Amino acid sequence: MPDYKILEVQTRRDLMRFVRFPDELYKDCPQYVPALHGDQVKSLTRVAPLDYCKHAMWLVQDGDRVVGRICAMVNPRYNERYGRRRARFGWFDCIKDIEVARLLLATAEGWAREQGMDEIHGPLYYNTFGKQGMLCEGYDNIPPFNCLYNYPYYNDFVRELGYVKECDWIQYKMVANHGVPDKARRVSKLVKERYNLHFGSIAKLKKDKALVRKFFQVYNESFATSVVNFIPLTDKEIDEEAASVMPFLTDKASSLLLDENDEIVAFGISFPSISKALQKAKGRLFPFGWWHLLRALRDYETTDLMVNGAAPEWQNKGVSAVYYEEMADKARRIGNRWAISNPQIESNSAVNIWNSYEHEPFMRRRCYIKKI
Repeated sequence: MPDYKILEVQTRRDLMRFVRFPDELYKDCPQYVPALHGDQVKSLTRVAPLDYCKHAMWLVQDGDRVVGRICAMVNPRYNERYGRRRARFGWFDCIKDIEVARLLLATAEGWAREQGMDEIHGPLYYNTFGKQGMLCEGYDNIPPFNCLYNYPYYNDFVRELGYVKECDWIQYKMVANHGVPDKARRVSKLVKERYNLHFGSIAKLKKDKALVRKFFQVYNESFATSVVNFIPLTDKEIDEEAASVMPFLTDKASSLLLDENDEIVAFGISFPSISKALQKAKGRLFPFGWWHLLRALRDYETTDLMVNGAAPEWQNKGVSAVYYEEMADKARRIGNRWAISNPQIESNSAVNIWNSYEHEPFMRRRCYIKKI
């Protein structure tokens, strides 16, 4: 009989066991994409959101063997913005035993009540920029590097333990090298001419700290009302994300649309898929993980559509047709065959843009919620 015990993560040794647990849990799963251990340690100990978020982590052990993990968080900026008293859970993984899930979630719920919360939802990150949503469809597919993967039984466990659906995000796989329909090109031409729009340089953007800050401010504004549970990034979070993301952006696969005053109108940001490289790296940059990642960043056969948006004053004016045309043309030039969309809330009408392309369902992921 198993002898499960809960242990709060407080030491470096326990933290590393927390980070490495999925390596063992998913060692025989060909779809799982391991995060780099160093990135996980940073996310759990010293990222910008922890300036204002509270969090706690636990392991479940069966003897000396780790069989589950969870992190509980409280984001006061979220609660103030939405008038809630919600905690969130993330980094939720467990063996196929509901008693482990029960112990993990009950511990997180108890901690949340101690913080004065009356609801808990997840899986989520501290803010909207991290991994979120429990996979509930598309288990045969390899996810983008910034998306969670989990076994199907996770959903069974959380539902049995009283959690219900809060929202779903959906992702599509598109044929990237077929271009856009003639109608979309005509719309793009009319919109560009009417508003005197032009494309900026990603290479120049990366060198201009003020423009980088403006880019993330537009990101904050463009998703403020259209993304469920959205939390605008703080200045420190912007600086941190810029340092992490900007070095990997290129003009090859991304587009930056500007107005006649060189103000940001809209953007489409894509990366070459690095999921298979991360699988080969097995959580480590050294000795050879960096080499696999470097090779992947030069291979554009499959791209991940990371972030697409428009400044609020430019929404519903047809500007998406302009930068989607540009990105489709770039896809042909760089040999991009497939594109995987970023998770988009199913209620957002923006997902209809993919109907203009040859596409198929790729993944669906869910945020669960429970009153505590």
